[in-house]
Amino acid sequence: MRKKIVVGNWKMNKSFDEGLKLIDEIVKELASQPADNVLKIIAPSFLHLAAASQKLKSLKGFETAAQNCHHIANGAYTGEIAAAMIASTGADYVIIGHSERRLYFGENNALLAQKVNIALANNLTPIFCLGENLEERNAKQHLEAVKQQLKEGLYHLTAADFSRLIIAYEPVWAIGTGVTASIHQAQGMHNYIRSEINKKYGKDISSIIPILYGGSCNAQNAKELFACIDVDGGLIGGASLKAVDFAAIINSFSE
Repeated sequence: MRKKIVVGNWKMNKSFDEGLKLIDEIVKELASQPADNVLKIIAPSFLHLAAASQKLKSLKGFETAAQNCHHIANGAYTGEIAAAMIASTGADYVIIGHSERRLYFGENNALLAQKVNIALANNLTPIFCLGENLEERNAKQHLEAVKQQLKEGLYHLTAADFSRLIIAYEPVWAIGTGVTASIHQAQGMHNYIRSEINKKYGKDISSIIPILYGGSCNAQNAKELFACIDVDGGLIGGASLKAVDFAAIINSFSE
């Protein structure tokens, strides 16, 4: 059975004290309904990563993730964060290829493949993001776009390394717009991704890879989305900044 996972991506939000307070609020919200069957991953800014890892390491079902890593092990790359540095904070996961990194920072599939490699080499689990933009969906090229991201970003991996991944599908046309993919659209794309993985790595691998939905998932639609057979959880943006909403999304699995 695949893991049920909810990742809270804080993006560039919260001061140091605000971030630690939010973690305390999330833990408090989940105290009476801890959702032990759900892996809860907090992806704060780098500012919070070590403190968040320290705070959460003793709590069952909580982990931390970085929002990005550099593709080189170390060196003269001012302002960048190495995978080994992330691992040293106690974090076990790293988001790679988020749509904002692709859009605003020009990250392409070849670069992301290197980031996946360096993450795995440092025993970090990549949360690999992929998805189509509005132009690709309107042109009915959304399946091919996602297939290309899989092929160029991940298919160089051995089956053993690929099995260590978490995939996050981002319908880029829905992020931050308040628009959510329909249940049919979400399940359809998740099923397509799983079927493509099956073609490359076989059923034993495709059946265990968690695929998260990352398109304006919130407390109102999470239950219906998570009920889809190929949707294993969510990569949550704005709603993860409010403890009540984030806890409600996590507990959508148990309702």
